[in-house]
Amino acid sequence: MKKFIIAGLIPLLFACSAKNVDENKDKTEKLKEYKTELNLLKEKISKLESEVKKGPKKEIALNVNIEKLNVSKFEHFIQITGNVEADKNITIQPEASGNIISIDVKEGQHVKQGDVIAQLNFSKLQNDIDELKTQLALSKTLFDRQERLWNQKIGSEVEFLTIKSNLEAQKSKLSALEAQKDLAIVRAPFDGIIDEIHQKKGEMAGPSTPLAQLVNINRVYVEGDVSETYLNSIKAGGNAQLDFPAINYQTEAPIYRTSNVIDPANRSFKVRVNLKNPGQIIKPNLISIIKIRDFVQNEALVVPSIIIKKDFEGNYLYIAEKMDKKMFAKKVYVDVSKTYNNLSMIESGLMLGDLIITEGFSQVVNGTLINIK
Repeated sequence: MKKFIIAGLIPLLFACSAKNVDENKDKTEKLKEYKTELNLLKEKISKLESEVKKGPKKEIALNVNIEKLNVSKFEHFIQITGNVEADKNITIQPEASGNIISIDVKEGQHVKQGDVIAQLNFSKLQNDIDELKTQLALSKTLFDRQERLWNQKIGSEVEFLTIKSNLEAQKSKLSALEAQKDLAIVRAPFDGIIDEIHQKKGEMAGPSTPLAQLVNINRVYVEGDVSETYLNSIKAGGNAQLDFPAINYQTEAPIYRTSNVIDPANRSFKVRVNLKNPGQIIKPNLISIIKIRDFVQNEALVVPSIIIKKDFEGNYLYIAEKMDKKMFAKKVYVDVSKTYNNLSMIESGLMLGDLIITEGFSQVVNGTLINIK
């Protein structure tokens, strides 16, 4: 029995001995690891101590330019393309039909109202007029005789009235023929210039055939389309600046009218500006650039648009701020109201008198030491 107990204890003793060996081995490895970490820490401490002994590096200030923020006038303009038109720019067409027997003007010629431009063949009409005049003379003689007899109570009333009616009818017919003859003479309806002659002598003219182009450009107008977005900010009487790039000419004039209908095709309304054109340098169909002011604020905080940057939080810029007798760049977020012509009006975020960094702003960050040039 004792032999069995001793035999069972021997494996147990061997197991305990092996466990103690493993534990000693783990402790040895940990001790080695700690010594390695200690050596690394000593190296770091030594490095930091040497840097502390040397002292901090001197920070170099960045050169910048600044501007003191003051109130100024801010204007916003919209720009559209316009086309020059002339009220007195018409195509002349004869009211009567006939062969052209003469063209009495030349292209580029100045004409006055009522001047003859062309004449149509009215020889047949003239023959009818001459024949009717002969008949009218006979009818007048007969009427005069019948009237004398009627005054003497001789002859019937029916006979007298018949002759009188015949005379009046012939007079009316003669007036109508004379009017038709007048239509065969084409006259200028207003003062102007014969810009183009479309037909030649000997051709057939008529109401549906253009004969000549007559223009008067002493007064012209420019018309353009403006987006319906600006319907409430653009009114008749407002000022418009006009530029004609093709002739290098600029002028200003009030807006004559704005249309009362929105074009459904492009969601815009028309703006018309009337112009005097004494030198006649502005021609119909010339292209014009129209600038119309839709916003103005006389006292606004205005900064150059180029200095404004943007991140996930919004628009920002840098101002100069003094701390401990030194100047530092400070990042300031701003709300931009409107932008035009490389200038931005600031709604909030800045105060009057702030020092805005206008040069060197791209090289600084928040807290950068700066030197003002």
